[in-house]
Amino acid sequence: MPRIKNKRRFGRKKDQKKALLLSLCRALVLNEKIKTTEAKAKELRPFVEKVVTRAKENTVYNRRVLIKKLSEDVAEKLIKEIGPRYKERPGGYIRILKTGPRIEDGARMVIVEFV
Repeated sequence: MPRIKNKRRFGRKKDQKKALLLSLCRALVLNEKIKTTEAKAKELRPFVEKVVTRAKENTVYNRRVLIKKLSEDVAEKLIKEIGPRYKERPGGYIRILKTGPRIEDGARMVIVEFV
């Protein structure tokens, strides 16, 4: 019997969804605040949590993993600015604030920012 998967697909294949999450993560790290749909924000949260948790400890291995997953400039900002900011915090690094619906299609929009 097939196992039911509870993740959102956004009408994309696996690699396209991964690329979407990576680009949202890059934008969030570089700008520290982005506006997106509620579903994308909820799917982005665990991805960003894992990245920031890895950036809290500045080791060679963590640096290599972040550079491979994201890009070098994003990994550098994570390790030098964002990681030390949350050194004592056990989790919950981002906040999702609901805004009104989008005018074109009525999609629920949110603002995602670091706490």
